[in-house]
Amino acid sequence: MRADGYYSAATTGAKDVIDGAADLVLDAIGRLPDPTWNRPFVMTDMGCADGGTSIDLVRAAVDTAIARWPGRPVTVVYTDQPRNDFNSLFRLVHGLTDVPSHLQPVNDVFVMASATSFYEQILPAGTLDLGFSATAMHWLSRKPCDLSSHVHPVGASGTELAAFAAQGQRDWETILLCRARELAPGGRLVLVNFCKDEEGRYLGNTGGVNMFDTFNALWQSFASDGRISTEEYRAMTLPQYYKTVAEFAQPLEDPAGPVQAAGLRLEHMQTRLVRCPFATAFHEHGDAERFARAYVPTLRSWTESTFAAALSSDRPAEQRSKIIDSFYAEYETLVRENPEGHGMDYVHVYMVLAKSPARGAPDPAPRSGAA
Repeated sequence: MRADGYYSAATTGAKDVIDGAADLVLDAIGRLPDPTWNRPFVMTDMGCADGGTSIDLVRAAVDTAIARWPGRPVTVVYTDQPRNDFNSLFRLVHGLTDVPSHLQPVNDVFVMASATSFYEQILPAGTLDLGFSATAMHWLSRKPCDLSSHVHPVGASGTELAAFAAQGQRDWETILLCRARELAPGGRLVLVNFCKDEEGRYLGNTGGVNMFDTFNALWQSFASDGRISTEEYRAMTLPQYYKTVAEFAQPLEDPAGPVQAAGLRLEHMQTRLVRCPFATAFHEHGDAERFARAYVPTLRSWTESTFAAALSSDRPAEQRSKIIDSFYAEYETLVRENPEGHGMDYVHVYMVLAKSPARGAPDPAPRSGAA
């Protein structure tokens, strides 16, 4: 990931997705059991990036916890992979940017960061009250194979697609079991993940130009004219998988499975579509060049690392950078010359999960509309 807050600056739509989860997060805090001993309220933001997209939600969660338990310390643990832009995160949460921090002027709020993957246990068992994650858990723990004719499994078929689906289910169960160990009895998870919704829509494929097909067509053109090799094209495969609602629910609804045995249960599930803010703005201002210039960086913010890593290390670094810059410049040209239909609408499933309460404690009823 690029540093200096690039992710948050380029992905305003991701913030819209997170802001849309505020009602679920605040409701979850209101439904948590009171602590049985004097311990902090602990929440995580898993896959936090530079913290900018979730800053308003975390601030609201902190304020809500303080209002419910006056005098109770609050601990916020930001987590992401070791290569994450933690420097920008620290500047943000410590009030060293123009964005208001949730640390000021509140006392007894403690911010920490962890570079432990959410495919592992991040916190000690039984210490997490509220786990939150958005737009992160579609990244797989490993790429099961390179795809032969597309850069994303949404365009795969046969054994290649089956390999990604199987990896996605294994990873999802791993994530759930890790969180089940971390959660205190009665604790909750609010997870907002990319999905294929009931209409078959997914990120960048909600009508109009398919974003992933555009990625693929451009890289295929680079391969066909010799700018990259066939091996490099295949290595462009993004290690992601977008699950269906049924795939998300399966381990939580299996009475004989390990996730239910670990005490996790599904309280709420709903798919939502959040419109691409750049396409929405374009339909208001009508300036195709402005749209292309604003839109393509949000695509670059989460694809560049995979695409750049696919280029052979035998190439000089300057040459690799030139290829990557050319790819996004060509995407920008496509949008500028024919802007209609381009856009990255977000398609997510919003889920609330709960850890079984301590024996003898009341078991809150599920939210209305829970799946």
